[in-house]
Amino acid sequence: MSTPHNSAEKGQIAKTVLMPGDPLRSKFIAETFLENPVQFNAVRNMFGYTGTYKGKMISVMGSGMGMPSIGIYSYELFSQYGVENIIRIGSAGAYSPDLKVFDVVLADSAYSESSYAKVQSGYDQDKTYPSETLNQRIKDAAEKLGMPLHIGCIHSSDVFYREGGNDYIKELTDVHHCLAVEMESFALFHNARVLGKNAACLITVSDSFVTSEVTTPEQRQTSFTKMMEIALEAAE
Repeated sequence: MSTPHNSAEKGQIAKTVLMPGDPLRSKFIAETFLENPVQFNAVRNMFGYTGTYKGKMISVMGSGMGMPSIGIYSYELFSQYGVENIIRIGSAGAYSPDLKVFDVVLADSAYSESSYAKVQSGYDQDKTYPSETLNQRIKDAAEKLGMPLHIGCIHSSDVFYREGGNDYIKELTDVHHCLAVEMESFALFHNARVLGKNAACLITVSDSFVTSEVTTPEQRQTSFTKMMEIALEAAE
C-alpha cells in the first residue's frame, strides 16, 4: 500500500529503519553496508532501501531536512508500514567546546521552539524524548564496537540561517543544556510517542559554533561511518 510520499508495498520495509536526512547518505549506507539491498522508494528522490546486515533485515531511508519533512516520512513508516524503530542518523553543529568534528552524539532529549508537536496533537512541552530501550541498545552497540559516545540534550531548530549573531546559543547551553543543534529529532520523538513506537537520534558533529571547524558536503555524505556502524549494530 503506497502513500503520496512512499511507493513501497507492505512487507518491503523492515521493522527497524535507519533514517539519515540526506537520501544520498541512504544510498551510500545501502551500497556500503547492506547485503542484497533492494530499493523500495524513489518518490521525490527520497531513496529507501531494504537489505540485510549480519543476517538482520534492515531498511534505510532519507527523511529530508527539517521537522515537517521527517514528520511526514516517520509518521507514515510507523503508521502505514508497521515500522517499530527509527534511528535518525545525521549531522549536527556543536554548541559544546567538548565536541569536535566527527564526534558522535546520542540524544537523550530534544529541545525545540517548534510548534510541531503542539499543532500535531496538542503537546505543549518544549522537550521530547527518545526510547530508553532503543537508546540502551545503541549504548551497548557503541561499547561493543569501542566507539565513544557523547550523551545529552540536542536542539532541534526550525531555522538554519538565523539573524542576530550567535548570542542565542548561551541560553540554549546554559538553560536548556543543549550539546548540539540539528533540525529533526523533536518531531521524530514526538511521532514515536504518539504512535507507541521507538525512536532514537545518533548524530555526528559536522561543524562547530565554538571552533568554526567544518566538514565538506562529501564528508557529510560518506565519512560519518561510525554512527552508521553503531546504528546498524543496534538494529533488531
